[in-house]
Amino acid sequence: MKKSYLLLVLLTAGLTACASEPQASGSDEATSDGQGGDLVIDMGAEAVSLDPHLANDVPSGNVASNIFDRLVTFDEEMNIEKSLAKDWEQVDDLTLRFELEEGVTFHDGEPFNAEAVKANIDRVTDPDIASPRGYLFTNISEVEVIDDYTVEVKTDEPFAPLIYSFAHNGGGMISPKSIEEDYAAMEEGKEPGSVINNHPVGSSYFEFESWDTGQQIKLVNNEDYWGEPAKLDSVTFKTVPEDGTRLADLETGSAHVSDPFSPSDVERVKGTDGLDIIESNSMGIEYIGFNTQKAPFDDKRVRQAISMAVDNEAIIENLLNGYGVPAIGPMSPQIIGFDDTVEPLGYDPEKAKELLAEAGYPDGFKTSIWTNDKRERVDLVTYLQQELGKIGIEVETETMEWGSYLDRTNSGDHDMFVLGWSASTGDADYALSPLFHSSNHGAAWK
Repeated sequence: MKKSYLLLVLLTAGLTACASEPQASGSDEATSDGQGGDLVIDMGAEAVSLDPHLANDVPSGNVASNIFDRLVTFDEEMNIEKSLAKDWEQVDDLTLRFELEEGVTFHDGEPFNAEAVKANIDRVTDPDIASPRGYLFTNISEVEVIDDYTVEVKTDEPFAPLIYSFAHNGGGMISPKSIEEDYAAMEEGKEPGSVINNHPVGSSYFEFESWDTGQQIKLVNNEDYWGEPAKLDSVTFKTVPEDGTRLADLETGSAHVSDPFSPSDVERVKGTDGLDIIESNSMGIEYIGFNTQKAPFDDKRVRQAISMAVDNEAIIENLLNGYGVPAIGPMSPQIIGFDDTVEPLGYDPEKAKELLAEAGYPDGFKTSIWTNDKRERVDLVTYLQQELGKIGIEVETETMEWGSYLDRTNSGDHDMFVLGWSASTGDADYALSPLFHSSNHGAAWK
C-alpha cells in the first residue's frame, strides 16, 4: 500500500452472533448435536482470493483457513501448537528446523513432505508472485530439505517472530501440483494465483467445492483428512453485506453464524431465544489512514490536528455501544511488545485549530474520506465529517463495496480512508512492519 501515517482510533471487541441450536431448514441443515449437516455462515463481505499467499483480507482468510493447513497453529491463548509440523527446534540463531507429519496428502492426492514446504516458501517469497504475505517470510535466506520429512529454514539474521509467521494464514500449504500449474498459467500471461484461486487445494479438514461469485462459497468434508475430522458435512460461506439481513437470517434459521456482527444489534440478539453472542478480545485496531504523498497530509501538524479533533471516547460510547477501548498506539494490549506507557495526543479541538493555522490552513481545507460499506465505518466517517467541520475541514465521504475499496486504497489515490489492522500473529513485528517499515513504501504488494 502507499505509505500512510496512521491515526489510531480505537480497539474493538470481536463479536460474532450464532444460533445456539442451529435451525436451518431443509435436508442439509446442521444438526443440534454438531454432527453432520451444512453449517451456514453469513459474511459481511465476499472473499477476495482463496490463494493463501495472495489473500490480504479477513473474509478471504476466514474461508481459506479451513482449506489449508499450516506447519503450526495457535491455540485460544495464542500459544504455538503443532499442525503439519509435529515438532520444531531453533537449532541456532539463524536456523529453524521442522519435523513433519508423515502420511499426509493434499486434497488432490499429492504427498505432503519437505519438498512441498520448500515449494510453498519459495512461492510466497517470489517477487514475481508479489505476495502481500511475503513480508512474513522476508528474512528467509534459504530453505534446505534435509530428508523427506525434515526441513530447515535459514534467515539472514536472528528473527524471533518467524515461528509465529508460519502459524499465520499466509503460511498455508498449497499442493505442489497446484503451484506448478499456477506458474505454468503465469507463463501463458495469466495473473499469479489464477489457478489456485479458482480451485484451491490444501490438506485441511474441508475441501473446496464451489464458488458462486457474489453469493456463496461451499466447502465439503475431507473424508481422508490426516487429523481429527470435521464434524460437519459441509460449510457454506454466504455473502450478505447488509447487517439487518444477516440478523434476520439468524432469527429465521437461514444461517447459523453471522460474522462480523454489529454492536448495535447485541441487545436484540441477547433478547432472542436460541441466539448467542460470542465476544472476544481483539488484536485489531480501526484506524484512519492519510496519503502522506500529497498536501496537506504531508505536513505532520495537519495529521496531528485531525487526530486531536477526534473524540475516541465518544466514538466508542455512541457508535460502538461501549465495545472498544481507545488506542494509544498501533497495536492492542494483547500483542507481544505492547507498551502501555505511550501517551496519545488526546482530544483537544482548540489545539487542533492552532496546528492547522501553523501549517498554513487557518481556514481549514477541503478533502475526502473513503470507507467500505461496514455499518460502523459508515457511521464513523459521518461522525468525522461532522467533527472535522468544527475545525474548518470540509470532508466529502464515499462508501464502496469491499473488493473495490481494497483495489482503490491500494492504488494510493485516496486522501483519507478508514480500515482495520489485526496483528494476527500476536507479535509486534506483524503490527508494525507491514505498515511502517520503509521496505513497504510504494505501490501495493510490490
